[in-house]
Amino acid sequence: MVVARGLAAELPRERRAVILSPFRVRGFLFQWPADLLTNCAIEMEVLMLGWFILTETQSVLLLTVFAALRYLGTPLAPAFGMAGDKFGHRRLLCAMRASYALTAIVMTGLAFTGMLGPVPIFVAAVFAGAIKPSDLVMRNVLIATIVPAEQLMTAMGAAGTTSDLSRILGPLAGAAIVAAIGLGPAFLIVSIGYTAACGLTALGGQGLAHRRAEGVGQASFVREVGDGMRYVWHTPCLHAGMWLAVLVNVTVIPLTGGLMPYIAKEVYGLDRFGLGCLLACFSAGAFCGSVGVGVLGSRLPAARTFLVAVLVWCAMVQIYILMPNPVGAGIFLVLAGIAQNFCQVPLFTMLLRVAGERYRGRVMGVRMMAVYGLPMGLLAAGWAIERIGFTATAIGYCVGGFVLTLAIAIHWRAALWPLSAIANARRPGR
Repeated sequence: MVVARGLAAELPRERRAVILSPFRVRGFLFQWPADLLTNCAIEMEVLMLGWFILTETQSVLLLTVFAALRYLGTPLAPAFGMAGDKFGHRRLLCAMRASYALTAIVMTGLAFTGMLGPVPIFVAAVFAGAIKPSDLVMRNVLIATIVPAEQLMTAMGAAGTTSDLSRILGPLAGAAIVAAIGLGPAFLIVSIGYTAACGLTALGGQGLAHRRAEGVGQASFVREVGDGMRYVWHTPCLHAGMWLAVLVNVTVIPLTGGLMPYIAKEVYGLDRFGLGCLLACFSAGAFCGSVGVGVLGSRLPAARTFLVAVLVWCAMVQIYILMPNPVGAGIFLVLAGIAQNFCQVPLFTMLLRVAGERYRGRVMGVRMMAVYGLPMGLLAAGWAIERIGFTATAIGYCVGGFVLTLAIAIHWRAALWPLSAIANARRPGR
């Protein structure tokens, strides 16, 4: 919150009023720091455990397996979304974050007793992977519920800064804390972060009544999830958006996420702190992208914006992987991060606007199923790197992402490109 206000203070007064407007809503005022703490804890945990796996096993394939397990529960996301529609998104999010805290406490105990190893890490990754992929579903739907419709793009941009800031602070903090005081105390800090996030999430709902989405609960659980999937399939802009989400998760996201420990260690010869710096470069760009989207707000045509941004994103990642040194890589990681959030935030906003109140949870649940492309992309990359090398694999991923994005844009051009299309509506109802 302080970071957001400090950055906004340098903007013209009218734009400052726009980007800070969601913080006048009580629910969002508590949601923002809760999401920031959750994301920081996740980023610290991922860096510490990913580096541990790579150094202990010396296997890029096991590293990609660990990264892929974090998304094991992605197919359950539509069910989580529907359950949120039925029982309350905030209640469900509180329960989920309480489970993160309990898992982190167990890992803290293992680290302090010297019992932490690859096997318990993989077991914890399976448990966390069943739940954590749906965290983004719950928080985005919750934001769409608590902020006025005309502020949705701005609120999504502001909410996106929590992920971006955490990817700057989390890896650097994780590397520094482990080096300074050890793995056990670092996990204790992660546990405290999750616990505080759970409390703030609950506080944001005080005095707010839960309103069940219209029509939810009148059919069976399976049928309601199926209704959400059919709604996506028969709405062209939603259908196209889902395929685009699958595509970026298979191709470009692995190169700036799960494979980063390998890239830092094997390609650039960096240590854990160097890995944190590379991750921070990408996240600094993503933060700028989120702020940019928040400032521009409803002036952006959502579908046009995310289509162009994906093409730029693929190009920036392509250049980054060809850089001969980490300094050049860091510069293009910043640019790739900017492009990523000019894709992700408008895409989420379009899905929420088009879905409407009744289908929001289920549509965002289906969107999270697209994240299942990420473990598939990671596992395929781990297999390919060991056979044809990192550079050839990465070039194939970026070129494939660029070409297939153009194919999606051409196939669904009537639903995505015209300014008159619902996917480009700049204000609700238009």
